[in-house]
Amino acid sequence: MNLHEYQAKQILNSFGVNIQRGVVAQTPEEAVEAAKEITKETGSEWHVIKAQVHAGGRGKGGGVKIAKNLEEVEKIAGEIIGMDLVTPQTPPEGKKVHQVLIAEDVYYPGEHEPEEYYVSVLLNRATGRNMIMYSTEGGMDIETVAEETPEKIFYEEIDPAVGLQGFQARKVAYNLGLSGNAFKEMTRFIYALYTAYTESDSSLFEINPVLKTSDERIIAVDAKVTLDSTALYRHKDYAAMRDIREENPTEVEAGEQGLNYVDLDGNVGCMVNGAGLAMATMDLIKQAGGEPANFLDVGGTANAERVEAAFHIILKDPKVEAILINIFGGIVRCDMVAQGIIDAYNNIGTIEVPIIVRLQGTNADVGKELLDASGLNVHSVIEFQEAADKVQELLG
Repeated sequence: MNLHEYQAKQILNSFGVNIQRGVVAQTPEEAVEAAKEITKETGSEWHVIKAQVHAGGRGKGGGVKIAKNLEEVEKIAGEIIGMDLVTPQTPPEGKKVHQVLIAEDVYYPGEHEPEEYYVSVLLNRATGRNMIMYSTEGGMDIETVAEETPEKIFYEEIDPAVGLQGFQARKVAYNLGLSGNAFKEMTRFIYALYTAYTESDSSLFEINPVLKTSDERIIAVDAKVTLDSTALYRHKDYAAMRDIREENPTEVEAGEQGLNYVDLDGNVGCMVNGAGLAMATMDLIKQAGGEPANFLDVGGTANAERVEAAFHIILKDPKVEAILINIFGGIVRCDMVAQGIIDAYNNIGTIEVPIIVRLQGTNADVGKELLDASGLNVHSVIEFQEAADKVQELLG
């Protein structure tokens, strides 16, 4: 589950990570009041107005701006709230901004020049260990840094048996070229950040940039946090942070129906029971010359109600030119699935796109007979290769 920046910072702050102070606002008037509140603490009338959407690159799309006084806070907040923000990480039509974060200006003058760094904590899937990835090139897309100057990216893997060690936190600070108070602050920052990552059951903490201020404080200026959705039962307060306005509405509807669904860009809809079989089915579609339009796992209880709900979800996508249903009958009987497909087809009415059904397992032969005798626009196959051939035939 993705979080907004202001929510991510709330979690960071609760674990002792120094953050850029801010208050979220949903109207220009609330933005002004938020700015007044921050000015009382900082003494500065300069503020940063940040659009709160689940996407990076907000500044490139005009979603992050500086205000020098309260009048500019109100004006800029009014311009950003309600806009369709287009960034490299949003759909072409952009994402509507419902709220902004009014944040303190932390790039104030002082004895030293401010410096930006990149720090993230995530799982290294190759080794099965958490790792800290960091770079001196903060404020830039880490993908660009990795491509153009890979020598500027450092990694620190954490042994799960002992956790983050002191020498590792100090090594991060050293490789970032820090010394004195900034070195000590970064060491504490890394400890707190890693604790926040593990204790919140997250799959990603990305801080870009981490700022060394002109007075050598180390603070998180931005924060991208992805929580492990399967662990949210342990964190009811984090689960309450979900903003479904930022999610694909079809995926939200599928979740409410108990379906595991991910929207993709292809032309062949998939309906499968089991994640592994779903992945194999998507590969099959690719090999047959098509592109999967979705990942959809109906689970072990593929009854008529769930099959009908899955049909409705798939048919919402106008790009779908065919539907491939691939069911292995283990817990569920294939004849029950076949009857579910027939009932769902009749309940929905006319389905314009062809449907390919592959049933294997318990009562697969009975299920095929039911489908063949139904008179519906359903192509029943037995083998994987038959399914691939039928996809190729129907898509031309």
